[in-house]
Amino acid sequence: MKLNKRVITVVLLILGLLIAGKLIWSGLKRLKVDEFHPAAVIFVMDSSASNQKRIPAEKKMLRQICNLLDPEDQIKILKVSEDSYLIYEGSPMNGSAINKAMNAFTKFEPKDYGTAYGLAMKKAFSHALNMKKLGYVPAIVVIGDLENEGAVEKQINWDTLDAQTANVKQQAPDVSMMFLDAHPQKLDLVKEKLTPVLGEEHLIVSPEQNFDKSIRRFLKAIGR
Repeated sequence: MKLNKRVITVVLLILGLLIAGKLIWSGLKRLKVDEFHPAAVIFVMDSSASNQKRIPAEKKMLRQICNLLDPEDQIKILKVSEDSYLIYEGSPMNGSAINKAMNAFTKFEPKDYGTAYGLAMKKAFSHALNMKKLGYVPAIVVIGDLENEGAVEKQINWDTLDAQTANVKQQAPDVSMMFLDAHPQKLDLVKEKLTPVLGEEHLIVSPEQNFDKSIRRFLKAIGR
């Protein structure tokens, strides 16, 4: 009788283990593991003479975003003044090099009064598409007042920006854009023009006051 009880106990234990194992295996098969994709964030930073008073705060914004990115991500920084050109590319973790580049190329220059936002956006779009081809999730972060000043041919064209953005989205469906530190009137214009193209989740606009919340939305947009 004792032997039969032991046999029954062992059989029940084995059956219990088999059932538990089957349930665990079934759960593991249903579990979806998110695949990590590194991001490429292209910063467009206004360093024009008319925006100099905002430079310290905007540098801080850029560094805060970099600190929240992944070591496998890549960034590029385009300055905007009378002209627009690349001043840094590499890891977002290289704080020393980023600071040196921004300090060297965002200094006050009386002659750099204009804002070549249009030229900067064309370059940012090109960089975003190139990084997409390399397997990165592309994003563009514009930090500045978005005012058009100086040479007309280098200014941002609000009538064609949506078409340019749509062309990028067609080739990089996961592209995101964030516009920071501009006047709410300018940010409202951005929303009007680009929300139909990018949607609410992939277009973030924010004045300085809502910066912290906007960062969280941006990180979600790029898959963090």
